[in-house]
Amino acid sequence: MTDSLESQGVNRAIAYRTKGHRLGPITRLLSPDDLGDDIKPFVFLDLFEFFPPYNRGFIPHSHSGIATLTAFFEGGMTYGDTTGKQGSMSDGSVEWMRAGSGVWHAGEPLPGKVMRGFQLWVALPPELELASAESLYFEAEAIMHDGPARILLGQYNGRTSPVPSPASMTYLHVRLSDGQKWTYQPQADHDIAWLATNAGQLEIGNTLLERELAIFAEGHGAISITGS
Repeated sequence: MTDSLESQGVNRAIAYRTKGHRLGPITRLLSPDDLGDDIKPFVFLDLFEFFPPYNRGFIPHSHSGIATLTAFFEGGMTYGDTTGKQGSMSDGSVEWMRAGSGVWHAGEPLPGKVMRGFQLWVALPPELELASAESLYFEAEAIMHDGPARILLGQYNGRTSPVPSPASMTYLHVRLSDGQKWTYQPQADHDIAWLATNAGQLEIGNTLLERELAIFAEGHGAISITGS
């Protein structure tokens, strides 16, 4: 089984690829120190993997001026934040945190379970950078599908994410079986495209990707991928 996250994006050339930098349970695949400034509004992308019995989770920490979208692919966590929200999330759930003028939050993996997923940080337009913080939590059933793709942000093939993201962007969670092919055609006004793999392998033309980030050459062409 192959998991991937794909955003804006037959086949465009891969302009850049990286396995990122790992620190403990978090692998940072994208940051402003490398290409995060070149593919805005996408700024950071972290792959997190917490394994029992050493599941400390996310200690209380703050954000401001940005938004984060956290997608869980395995396990889940309990959460709390300074907007007053608290509860638990499970496999397939999504958290949207518009930090605005500032917010603190924390989370711990569910007892005895692996917690795995991606956290994407996106830039906010100037009018929202200092707005009041907003946190929204969606169970897996609230996220629309189109074939193997779940629409986490934006819209795809007439289906729209429940997340009120401010910018024109599409962010998908795609799960492919071995040998399964899938082609993504971006919107006409989207020319930035990237994908990150979490599990398994992906074939793109003659290139094989595994647990890494690939950024495509700018353009409007389709991207065709095969699970491997």
